[in-house]
Amino acid sequence: MEIVGYFLSLLVGVSLGLIGGGGSILTIPVLVYLFNIDPFVATGYSLFIVGISSLAGAAIKYTQKQVDLQATLYFGLTSVITVLLVRHKLLPLVPEEFFTIKKTVFTKSLMTLVLFSIVMIIAATHMIRRDIAPGKLENSPFPIRKALIRGLEVGALTGLLGAGGGFVIIPVLIFSFKLPMKKAIGTSLFIIAINSLFGFLGDLFTHQYNWSLLMRISSISCVGIFVGNALSNKIGANNLKKGFGYFVLAVGTYILLHETLKPR
Repeated sequence: MEIVGYFLSLLVGVSLGLIGGGGSILTIPVLVYLFNIDPFVATGYSLFIVGISSLAGAAIKYTQKQVDLQATLYFGLTSVITVLLVRHKLLPLVPEEFFTIKKTVFTKSLMTLVLFSIVMIIAATHMIRRDIAPGKLENSPFPIRKALIRGLEVGALTGLLGAGGGFVIIPVLIFSFKLPMKKAIGTSLFIIAINSLFGFLGDLFTHQYNWSLLMRISSISCVGIFVGNALSNKIGANNLKKGFGYFVLAVGTYILLHETLKPR
């Protein structure tokens, strides 16, 4: 199963390089189902893997002038602060068990995966049903207040679920800030890298990590980034958006059904 896990780790990087998101969507299921890591601890692993891979992708996109630095600054400002507060202050207060229904105990790990899948399905539906907005005008003012608020929302998501948030950041950048799809991808990678790596720093001394496994998966994922970036230059923006939406919907639905229907 580990060989399959390493192959899917490559796809994590391909996904990030291709669509600017989806890394954590693959990483967390791979860590949980193929490497047998506890779902809650897997969020910390995911933050490092996705953060390092996204940083490599953001560097590539920056050289191609596909990163909006204003969006990165204002979006990232509040999101990083929120990620650190959530991981450091809020998560330690979350109980190990929430409630029991017909002998099924809803634990912290189960609730993490269920909430993760629900957010994915909502974001995917948004991407599939809405058309891409036109790119923002050259001299139009940047919506700073909106960027700060969206940063709070994405930071909370990243902190709670260990998800870089690309499947939420991309729709926000496209529909709220009117960025073209290709520039939204590069900007998303930059924001994901900042959020994820700061989030991991907040977890560094909280969990025990298998650093050998962590570095292997991260290295393989970084290779995938280059493959995904090459593919993204050959695929149209609308096809990228729709494909991204259906991909997120499929994975989110699988996780939700797997976690809620499997016998316990």
